[in-house]
Amino acid sequence: MDRLPGTTTRSRGGRIFFCGDCHGHFDHVIKAAQAFLPAAVIFLGDLESPAPLDQVLAPILQHTAVWWIQGNHDTDRESSYDNLYGSSLADRNLHGLVVEVAGMRIAGLGGVFREKIWRPPADPAFESSADFIRRGGRGNRWRGGLPLRQRSTIFADVYQRLARLRADVLVTHEAPGTHRNGVPALGDLAQKLGVRTMLHGHHHEHYEAQLGNGSKVIGVALREIVDLEGHVVVEGEGE
Repeated sequence: MDRLPGTTTRSRGGRIFFCGDCHGHFDHVIKAAQAFLPAAVIFLGDLESPAPLDQVLAPILQHTAVWWIQGNHDTDRESSYDNLYGSSLADRNLHGLVVEVAGMRIAGLGGVFREKIWRPPADPAFESSADFIRRGGRGNRWRGGLPLRQRSTIFADVYQRLARLRADVLVTHEAPGTHRNGVPALGDLAQKLGVRTMLHGHHHEHYEAQLGNGSKVIGVALREIVDLEGHVVVEGEGE
């Protein structure tokens, strides 16, 4: 099979593609999935889908499973939120879960830390979304629950539940401490889960690093696609 423009690897059966922040552009994902037929694609947040996600990705859904986590920009606008959570792929959100995907146990933690809620190592101001809703007052609610912005916030209870599980791979939007703007607690989470590989988006940079236990960390750039080994399938874009 010929390479796609900008690619460096060829098709391999059963591969999982990890997609960096798309910010509303999906043609490169569709072309790569059609060319290489991966078992699954996993979006690392900030999809900002311009229409319901199942409609945008309709050309690949027959042969490739789709999974995702939310990014901070997926709650900037009601339309971005609804195009994820109102689509038929809403149940493919990995946030706070460990799910078997193409034979791998994938753990997901979407969104970002926000100091108003919790940014470790500080203690959380609110332990959970329910705590925030209860103490925030009715005037602070959106559609009867969390404010839209806070629906991409990492709450301590989700982190703690995930830390009690086991997985092979961890995908996050926020970066761990291996990135200069990252949060070390995410590296701690990866080690508690026992993962071999962690991948994240958010900062639009490609890099590879290791945690203290030897687990691999891959930062995935803007609209970049990589596989589990870190091979670049579609090169990322500059800011």
